[in-house]
Amino acid sequence: MRDKKVTFMVQAAAIAAIYVVLTVVFAPLSFGEIQIRFAEGLTVLPYFTPAAIPGLFIGCVIGNFLGGAIPVDILCGSLATLAGALLSYGLRKQKLLVPLPPIVANTLVVPFVLCYGYGINLPIPFLMLTVGVGEVISCGVIGLILLFALERYKGIIFRQSAA
Repeated sequence: MRDKKVTFMVQAAAIAAIYVVLTVVFAPLSFGEIQIRFAEGLTVLPYFTPAAIPGLFIGCVIGNFLGGAIPVDILCGSLATLAGALLSYGLRKQKLLVPLPPIVANTLVVPFVLCYGYGINLPIPFLMLTVGVGEVISCGVIGLILLFALERYKGIIFRQSAA
């Protein structure tokens, strides 16, 4: 039992760390009204392990903080990622649908943060389009490539952990 808890925490921490690094390294593309956050490709990881759920959330909180996001963005953006991760885990039996929840969650939440939090004076539907396209690239394309690449190593990299 203890081994499963340790495995869960190590997986969550590793996922959070990778999310933070990708967000900070690619900060110019990770923030703004037109954004492609490469770290969001990791949102397919709940397909492999439930440890990805807290890992993605914590990684997003830290990545947003280190990236200079405002408090409402740190909170709301991270909660959108958390919602996406939870729903992705729920869809893990339908592999091709796993990237869909984070795409939808961020497309619905982030434009309002950009408009009302950062004062970006663009129409919400336009911001939904730009954020949505970035999410499709990050989660739908990069995420699915990652999912299929990691699937052959599922038993090695993602040992069973406690739910």
